[in-house]
Amino acid sequence: MKLLETYILRRVGQMFLVALLPVLAIIWTTQVLQRINLVTDSGQSIGSFAKLATMILPSIIPVVLPFALVIAITQTLTTMNNDSELTVIDAAGARRSVLIRPILLLAAVVSVFSFFVDNVVEPRAKTVVRQMIAETYADLLSSVIEEKTFRKLDEGLYVQISKRMAGRMLKGLFVADERDPAYELIYYAKEGAVDDTGTTLIMHQGEVHRKTPDGNVSVINFDSYSFDLSDMTENRGQATLRASDRDLWFLINPDPADKDYTIRPQSYRAELHRRLTDWILPVVFALFSLAIAGDARSHREARLHPMVSALAYAFALRWAAFYAANQIDTDPEYIVVLYALPIVSSIVSIVFLGLHKRLAMPSFVRDRMSTFWRRMQERLLAATGRTGRDAAQ
Repeated sequence: MKLLETYILRRVGQMFLVALLPVLAIIWTTQVLQRINLVTDSGQSIGSFAKLATMILPSIIPVVLPFALVIAITQTLTTMNNDSELTVIDAAGARRSVLIRPILLLAAVVSVFSFFVDNVVEPRAKTVVRQMIAETYADLLSSVIEEKTFRKLDEGLYVQISKRMAGRMLKGLFVADERDPAYELIYYAKEGAVDDTGTTLIMHQGEVHRKTPDGNVSVINFDSYSFDLSDMTENRGQATLRASDRDLWFLINPDPADKDYTIRPQSYRAELHRRLTDWILPVVFALFSLAIAGDARSHREARLHPMVSALAYAFALRWAAFYAANQIDTDPEYIVVLYALPIVSSIVSIVFLGLHKRLAMPSFVRDRMSTFWRRMQERLLAATGRTGRDAAQ
């Protein structure tokens, strides 16, 4: 690799890490905080929380990588243009491949890494997370349910307790059971307990309200009532794996006897095609980032920052791919759309690069975004000025 190519590769790589790490940390933190109740409500240790947080990270990395690459490429090329480096490279008669080759090399490495994480690391991490959740919720009422808080035990089944006593005794029980579409059941009981096997909730001194779809309600008082938990406890501690938890080899050749596959085979088909297209996005994003910001431009040229245009294209393409992948569940024709999106985007970008033309947004969109961006900057500067004057006074 030539010295100039090494220089460009180093600059883009450094900016890629600068863009990747903070965004990855922010998204990772939000995802971890959404699952913190799993640890706090069940009394798990800080070690369990750290393990859960680590296992969440692989599911975020493939999503963030392409956008961090867009930011790195456009920011580096814009800085080089402002410093007249792109102009010097063109004036020296260097081929455009000097600029394109190192960036596409980095994009290819990122794509391979994304493929590895998405198809090898992430499925194993998700399996570990599901197993942790299954083991945590295995004891159901006796340890998981927090006092005076509604918790969802199953689809359509909610429980609240006022106080947990010693010996698996529970005070102030409220159970809402909406699993049967023919009627809704609401249980109230002064006290109750989970039996030693964990399959039955025995309630004392309470009443049950039975409501039918036509609005009729019947109330029955009871001294003792047994609520069956066997449907939820017969597989406790065992995780149910979904399509997103499987590795690539299982998606290519699924087990016909797998219970989840027999129920929803279309989700496995959609997941397979998503895996086969998502990993190439870093290369696609790099191509249109080069087409947008890879040429020398005059400083006097009024234009939208290339990063804004590139990110707009990136978000639009990512959303379209996400939409097409979701539609495959019900309409297999979207498989063609899912593969066409990166292919067409790459061809258009290569054509623009070959013709030495700039890939730009439509003028009316660009003008509106430029106006919006300029107003935001003016408001930010005005707010900063007022804050400075107030501090001085």
